[in-house]
Amino acid sequence: SVPLVVRGSTRVSVLCLFVCYYCYSYVFIHIYILDMAGTKLFGKDLSQYEELDIDDLLDQLSPEELELLAGDVDPDDSLIPPSERNSYRKRLIDHINTVSINEPDKPDFVPYIAGTVRGKKWVPPPPPEPQGGDEDDEGDGTRTEVEVDLDEELASVLNTASEDEIVDLAAILGFHSMMNQDQYHASLLNKAILGFHSMMNQDQYHASLLNKGKPLGVGWGGITKATKFKALPVEPPNDTNVDEAINKLTNDDPMMKELNFNNIRNISDEKFSTLLQSLSENRHLEFLSMSNVGLCDRHLPDLTHSLTNNTTLKTLNLETNNISPSGIVTIMEALVKTHTLEEIRLANQRSSVLGNKIEMSLTTIIESNPSLLRVGLHFEFNDARNRVSKHLQKNLDTFRQQRVGHKMKSCTVGYPLLPPFMSLTVHQDEDD
Repeated sequence: SVPLVVRGSTRVSVLCLFVCYYCYSYVFIHIYILDMAGTKLFGKDLSQYEELDIDDLLDQLSPEELELLAGDVDPDDSLIPPSERNSYRKRLIDHINTVSINEPDKPDFVPYIAGTVRGKKWVPPPPPEPQGGDEDDEGDGTRTEVEVDLDEELASVLNTASEDEIVDLAAILGFHSMMNQDQYHASLLNKAILGFHSMMNQDQYHASLLNKGKPLGVGWGGITKATKFKALPVEPPNDTNVDEAINKLTNDDPMMKELNFNNIRNISDEKFSTLLQSLSENRHLEFLSMSNVGLCDRHLPDLTHSLTNNTTLKTLNLETNNISPSGIVTIMEALVKTHTLEEIRLANQRSSVLGNKIEMSLTTIIESNPSLLRVGLHFEFNDARNRVSKHLQKNLDTFRQQRVGHKMKSCTVGYPLLPPFMSLTVHQDEDD
């Protein structure tokens, strides 16, 4: 509700309608005015205001009243924050803050006195007392050694064992938490000290014989620390010469089997068009990678035309580009016409979520392609993911059977062929 200054019953009603007209949507107020017959607002009948024209009402207001009305509510002014478009809201907040500051606090039933403890003071429970034998007689907190009855032979071995031999024994017994990584690997190379030759291979045994000196920090005084991280070297920039590669691709160079344009961002549209058009007539390129090169939907006509005509390309990588979901469908439809591409990667495009309609369309297209073995796409819905996975597994099985059958036909050297009557018998058994 918006409070208004009372200036007469008719004028107040008009102002109420005008304020409601600006505070709420036009459609809501229009429906409200049409259905105003027989309704009341604050106990007053509003049917007499059905035929009133708001322009005539505004003409009857004085400039001061119009300025007051425009200053109270201006919800359409985008330059003013929403919290300040209604002056009454700011006045109300200021009034609440003023009242809360000026209102005195309620007096305490018991006056506050600094340093006085009220109620029962919490005392922490005493720590549990150690059982007998856990601490020494001096009470300094150090633990005494636990006496364990051992055989004379084991006692003599432990008493005469060196520090390094005890570390090796701890590794053999499985006390890995008592050692750092260097101690553990050193113990693996020194098991021969205690005679555990059967637990080592030949390389470990000879290494234990040669490893007489211990590295620094391997004994009990060694410091347990993490192994230093070995950072991988930074991937060098792609130094592929775009113009030279396009010329080789256009001339159908038989030595060019792979072409990598990854992370080359300065390829112009003219070079893209020349590259993709020359791909349609190339008969030697088998691997093409164009990841993160700025490929988008305006390059798809040339790309789809090349994919429908090229019969030698086996792998196509188009990851991390700006291809739309509908563009992905267009690319997959172009692969159905040749049935030669075995692997395609289209992940990490403009839209991270393809949607149910696009995923179902891609699933239907992939199921109609008998040559695809690997598809680099993320399917959100389980139905599409399972159907695509089953179809790719079916294609892999078919490809494996064809490869094995081809090897069996070609591997005849050293194995005499069966006589005709024996091969006939084999076929009859298989039919039975």
